Amino acid sequence: MINNDVLRRVRYALDLSDPLMIQIFALGGKEISREDLLDRLKKDSQEGFVELDNDAMDAFLKGLITHKRGTLEEKPGQAPKPELALNNNSILKKLRIALNFKEEDMLNTLQLADFKISKGELSAFFRLKGHKNYRDCGDQVIRNFLQGLTLHFRKSIE
Repeated sequence: MINNDVLRRVRYALDLSDPLMIQIFALGGKEISREDLLDRLKKDSQEGFVELDNDAMDAFLKGLITHKRGTLEEKPGQAPKPELALNNNSILKKLRIALNFKEEDMLNTLQLADFKISKGELSAFFRLKGHKNYRDCGDQVIRNFLQGLTLHFRKSIE
């Protein structure tokens, strides 16, 4: 899925304002102006559209985790975890962490969008690449998860 689409849908689902989006990017280590943000929120058919690269998307997701859960304090002597390449699996995983969702929350969110998968299928998305049960997360899963998030978080707003 295109990073810009994910950014737009997360912003809408969580009802994030421009200043808060800029703050979230900053928490992830990426300084961004309001104009830059607005250009990245445009659809690819609109004039002034700027593609959101993987580094910026990763910074947003890290910032969202920090915004929602606080900073992670590393324990002395603990090696930092290796960074995951940004793909649908890592986007889904980082959203899960940011929202503090458990397996049931994830399944319920997908079910809100009338998309049903089993616990085994869901857990396969969170396995390390190379694990025998690892499975690539398709655009359809991300799209339905984001739709379910919108239904979950916006139902009380509207």
